[in-house]
Amino acid sequence: MANVSVYNIEGKEVGTIDLNDAVFGVEVNEHLVHMAVVSQLANKRQGTQKAKTRSEVSGGGRKPWRQKGTGHARQGSTRAPQWTGGGVVFAPVPRDYSFKMNKKEKRAALKSALSSRVAENKFIVVDEIKFDEIKTKKFQEVLNNLNVNKALVVLEDGNTNVEISARNIANVKTARTNTINVFDILKYNTVIATKAAVATIEEVYA
Repeated sequence: MANVSVYNIEGKEVGTIDLNDAVFGVEVNEHLVHMAVVSQLANKRQGTQKAKTRSEVSGGGRKPWRQKGTGHARQGSTRAPQWTGGGVVFAPVPRDYSFKMNKKEKRAALKSALSSRVAENKFIVVDEIKFDEIKTKKFQEVLNNLNVNKALVVLEDGNTNVEISARNIANVKTARTNTINVFDILKYNTVIATKAAVATIEEVYA
């Protein structure tokens, strides 16, 4: 089992925790991680782009000049793709870019992403983060104490004050244990998780 230090919000080490190898110590499957990221980005695409083909552009029904004898190349329509104002050759049409990953593949990709963060020493466990009030400055102090600037902060459910306090800080995103995903884990330099969040993750994914 991977053994990592546990810090308090002042940035001081207050103990250690053993991470479950079934979640935080698996062999990284780069193919599944890549697939999960591509899937997530593809699923976010609106797919509403549209351009007109030559059959959809208005006008151009008349042959611009006779077939022979003008010295010009033969033309059948002023809305052909080579004309200004003509249609687009292979025009994009609205489509759905999303594709499905199996549940086991998604879980394996998430475990791989978490394991890679632990292996790179970019996974920080905090005993707890609790605020009595919503205070951005206070949350920034916590980040400074942990010497972190770009982070994904994983919190247990119901920690609303901390979530709102972090909302206005650039390069920081909060997530609950049921909303963590491969893209965010890889996007941010460091993953910060509370002990309660780690316990929930191990319970769900082990």
